[in-house]
Amino acid sequence: MSELSELYQEVILDHNKNPRNFREIENADRWADGNNPLCGDQLRVFVDLEGDVVKDVSFVGSGCAISKASASMMTQVLKGKTRAEAEVLFDEFHKMVTGQLDPESEETHLGKLRIFAGVLEFPARVKCASLSWHTVNAALQGEDEVSTE
Repeated sequence: MSELSELYQEVILDHNKNPRNFREIENADRWADGNNPLCGDQLRVFVDLEGDVVKDVSFVGSGCAISKASASMMTQVLKGKTRAEAEVLFDEFHKMVTGQLDPESEETHLGKLRIFAGVLEFPARVKCASLSWHTVNAALQGEDEVSTE
């Protein structure tokens, strides 16, 4: 097993077992529900904005290890970002997991999120990794529901 594959597995398992920001935000400014009917992943993302900045972001729900780990890491990365920065991250993440962006050869803002580039090797898991991102994007756009059908 390659070093990158081992790191990927370690990160996924850690964030699945101990998800960060796995809680409701009372009186959140925005929230949205995400659903992946193919594998049963369901989550709700909460966003608390201070002006144009993501003051806090969290999630609750159930899903596979990749889905939960992606949501956990997403919440860590988005805190303190502006809505515009969050949109850039959403776009880059989506392009990376769908093979439209190579984080090894292209400049990105993804940082640790690059670990999810490996999900591309498992097409059925792309929607698992991107569900939380589509959901937080919907919340930021004022929509309250998204599905990855």
